[in-house]
Amino acid sequence: MSRSLGKRVVVHDADAPILEAVGIDVRYNGRAALEDVSFHLSSGERVAVVGPNGAGKSTLFKVISGVLPPTVGEVNVAGHCPGNHICIAYVQQRSQVDWRFPVTVSDVVMMGRAGKIGLFRRPGRSDWAYVRECLAVVDMGDLGERQIGELSGGQQQRMFIARALAQEAALMLMDEPLSGLDIPSQEGIFDILDKLRGRGVTVMVATHDLNMAADRFDRVMLLNGRLLGIGLPGEVFTPALLQQAYGDHLRMVQMADGVMVVSDTCCGKDL
Repeated sequence: MSRSLGKRVVVHDADAPILEAVGIDVRYNGRAALEDVSFHLSSGERVAVVGPNGAGKSTLFKVISGVLPPTVGEVNVAGHCPGNHICIAYVQQRSQVDWRFPVTVSDVVMMGRAGKIGLFRRPGRSDWAYVRECLAVVDMGDLGERQIGELSGGQQQRMFIARALAQEAALMLMDEPLSGLDIPSQEGIFDILDKLRGRGVTVMVATHDLNMAADRFDRVMLLNGRLLGIGLPGEVFTPALLQQAYGDHLRMVQMADGVMVVSDTCCGKDL
């Protein structure tokens, strides 16, 4: 790794998985949020992380992004610890953002360039051009000067994806990005995720919608403190594993071609 004016440059190990977690434990005040979680992802994969509220989905994303150190275990991104990378984008839940803050869409997307520009430099003409390119990718090229409080829910989510693109992220972690969006807005997000796949970006999405996870993702990860399964939906979303994850809170209907999840009635706050 080299440093120049606050910039961090990490050369990816071409032979290493884009993401590898080994024996991750996280404890809060003696209470286990994650226990012995191990897995690896390949570049360009789209993986859904599912589980009940309190399962540790948000905690896992914070560990991967380097925001939260694990109590035990390690995470490597392209062969290096996550704290050394600027290629990891963590798209938090929209409810955690103050949408009254007086800032434009372009300003938010430019925040993604901070790691590339460095701490003591101002954005140049090429940086602003790249921001416009990222906004065009998410179909918001004409909204750069709009205040963020004027955006719809789908536009807010697309703005965050544009910020991750401006960061030149190779790994994108999205925490409940489809929550509260109508069907057309959700489809718009999936169209953009298809574009990200073409760019080789690996995407992990935390969601409560098991049917959507099964239909729209390459692999699914079933989490409830421990990793109960990761693989194709038909391999992971079995009645036994779903019962282990959700208990009596999940309503399932056995169909000829598999299990249909009717509702997840768990309530409470995810960790």
